[in-house]
Parts: sequence; C-alpha cells; structure tokens
Amino acid sequence: MKYFFAFIITVLSACSSHHNTDNKTAKPNVLFIAIDDLRPELGCYGASQVLSPNIDKLASEGIVFKRAYCNVPVCGASRASLLTGILPTKTRFVNYKVKAEEDVPTAKTLSGVFKDAGYTCISNGKIFHYNKDAMEQSWSEKPWMPNVSHQVSFDPESKKVITKNGNGCIYESPDVPDSGYPDHMIAQQTIKDLRRFKESGEPFFLACGFFRPHMPFYAPKKYWDLYDRDSIELATNRYRPANAPKVLRGSGEFKTYDLGAYKPGTIEFHKMMRHGYLACASFADKLVGDVLSELEKLGLAENTIVVLWGDHGWHLGEHEFWGKHNTMHNALQVPLIVKTPAQTSGKQTHALVESVDIYPTLCELAGVSIPESVMGKSFIKLLDKPDQEFRETVYARFKAADAIVTNGFNYSLYDNGEEMLYNLKADPEENNNVVKDEQYSEIVKKMRNYLREKQEIASQYK
Repeated sequence: MKYFFAFIITVLSACSSHHNTDNKTAKPNVLFIAIDDLRPELGCYGASQVLSPNIDKLASEGIVFKRAYCNVPVCGASRASLLTGILPTKTRFVNYKVKAEEDVPTAKTLSGVFKDAGYTCISNGKIFHYNKDAMEQSWSEKPWMPNVSHQVSFDPESKKVITKNGNGCIYESPDVPDSGYPDHMIAQQTIKDLRRFKESGEPFFLACGFFRPHMPFYAPKKYWDLYDRDSIELATNRYRPANAPKVLRGSGEFKTYDLGAYKPGTIEFHKMMRHGYLACASFADKLVGDVLSELEKLGLAENTIVVLWGDHGWHLGEHEFWGKHNTMHNALQVPLIVKTPAQTSGKQTHALVESVDIYPTLCELAGVSIPESVMGKSFIKLLDKPDQEFRETVYARFKAADAIVTNGFNYSLYDNGEEMLYNLKADPEENNNVVKDEQYSEIVKKMRNYLREKQEIASQYK
C-alpha cells in the first residue's frame, strides 16, 4: 500500500510541476510600441489621406481611444511620465532632457514592476529618452539601440548645408532600401527577440520604440511616392487663433534644420512638410506591420497584450505651428490602440484617458501589483464596455502652461495669468479663444477648479 501512495504522490507532484509551468507561460505578454511624434494622423482616426494599413489593422482587432492625451507634449518628459505613472508639475518632467531616475527617484517604472513579477523586460529603440535612465530597475538586459543616428542620411545633398545646431536638411527621399535606417533595425531586433521568446516560453514585456515620423523627414523614396504632393490636404486654419494670448507659441524645432529652398508660411512649405510627415508615418506603419506580422506568425498574439502609443501630438501647419510644445489640442491628443488576447474585433471609445492611465491598466490586465505612487487609473472597464464615461478631465502641462481637457473644452492657464479656452464642439480647430466671452464665465471657473484639483494630485509624489 505504501508503494501505491508513493506512486500517487509522484503523479500529483508531476502534475503540480506541469501546472506551474503552464501558469508561467499563461502570463499575458506585453508588446508596447511607442512612436515618436505620431499624432492621430491615421486612417483609423479618420485621416483618410494617410496610408497606415498595418496600424489600421491593429485598430480593427483592438480598441481605438479617440480621446487619449499625453500629460506633457514633449518626448522625454511624456515618456518619463507614462513609464512611472506620475503626473508632471512645474518642477518635474519639464522638458525632453528629463530623467525619471532623477525627477522621481523612488518611483517604480512600468517595466520594473513587470520585471519584479517574473517577466523578461526588453527595450529596443527609443523608450525612455535616455537609454540608461532607470536602466537597472527597468530592464532585464541593457536597452538596445541601433549604432546609427536617427538622423542618418543617404542623400549627399542633405549634408551640404549644416545648421549651427549640427542638423542637415529637414527632408530627403533617397532611393534606398529600408535596411539602412535605424527604425528598420529596431523592428528587426524586436522580431529577433520575439523569436527568442517563442523558443524560451518565458513571459515578456517587450518595448519597441520607433523614431519616425520625428524630424528630419528622412525615409526611402518609395514612401514619399505613396503620396502626390499636389493632392495632399493642407491645414485650412493657417493663422493665429483669434484672441490668443501673446505667450502662446509654436515649436521652433523645425527651424534647427536647413529648409532648402522652402520658405516657412508658403503653400509650398506646407506641402513639403506634410508630405514628409506622411511619408515617415507610412514608413513607421510598415515597420509596425512587420513586428505584428511576426507576432502572429509565431503564435504569440493569442497571449500578448499589444499597446500602440504616440508620445504626444503634433501640429501640421495649423495656426502656422509645426510640432508639439504647447497645450493646444493638436499637441496633446495622441493615438492609443490597445489589443488584448480576449478581443476579436475592433472597438472605439470616446472616453477621456491620459497617458499615465496605461501603467495601471497593463498591471491590472497582467495581474501585477500597482505601486501606490501611480497617479493614473486603470481603464480596463473600457475594453469591454467602451461607451462608458471614464474621466471627467485630463491634465497636461508644458513649460509655463497648465491645461485641462474635458469632453467639450480645452483650457490653459499660463504662469503670467493669461488664459485660453476653446470650445471643442463648436470650434474643434481651436480658432477662437473664448476665455473672456461672458457666456463662458462659469465654464472658466469650473476649469480653474478642475486645474487646482489636478495640480493637488500631481503634487502628492514626495
């Protein structure tokens, strides 16, 4: 009889061991795709002139957040905020050069909590602005970056005129293959890692960060050839908003490049800049497709949460602004698409969400503990019921301005006391600042109160 019981114990032990292995494999993987400077200029967001078939396919299988916003409209600060789940203040996450490990030294990073939960966490390309930022706690291996700059040029003309910033021409379209560009290398490294994870079976948090469509607009000719420049639709509001405060500025980043024969403000300049942006967006879309195709081919998609996120918005000539760097709607709104293994068809939500909400959502989806320092909140309920309301307000700030966005309004308060209020339903292009219009006086008071509440929340990290 004792041999019988010994046999039973052995069988149960084996079953238990097999069950534990399955549990490890059953942990949902995360593929986090970050795209620099990509605003919601995609087919799935209604931008019909943009060719983005691969991202649109992802959208058709997941959920598209139509009202997602960054918390800081500049790359380094936006990424640090999302990856720590902590909101900006006047002294925290203020520009692209920030480091999370310096601004919030005790905060656990998103990938860090997954690492502590037994995941292998990998960073390829641009995730944090600085690869070494919070590196030890965040990643299982040293972050991987191509050994060529994102400004690598294949057109000799681009380097004939170098600006005082060390930049060449703002655009080029050489007839070369994708393979010379760092974004292609980042996609290939990510594919290589996916194959490795398929072999090992270990749960992973794999972050893949593409540079394009960040300036300069360098992409192979075939992506420029996707568009007829004369047919590209231009912004119809190429003028300053009425009643805009003097302190409102556009980004001057484009001026750090040589503009060739083009003069800012002209129709030809607008066409060139939009053409370059669209070509680079289509280049990024193709590389996203390469990664997602490999995820499917390997059979990993059925247990992988996919997040595609743009780090901030971007002006494409509206108000004669190019780039991010202010608190207007075009600089704040971002693309956000989430696909979970349980989803089989595309959905959309118009609920307001902030970038800091991604952190707790991924933790909840994976059963990972959420640190108390995280200021976002999980939007997991929207994945099943996207018609629900989620947030009453979202908060963002840049330099001297704090902003509150609601379903109907975008409000900004500058350090010097100047204000902006735009009625997003009556004036979605933000052409008329109505902050001094008497009929909006109660709205302005409400927005000021909302702002104080969000500033109080943001100040709670010590």
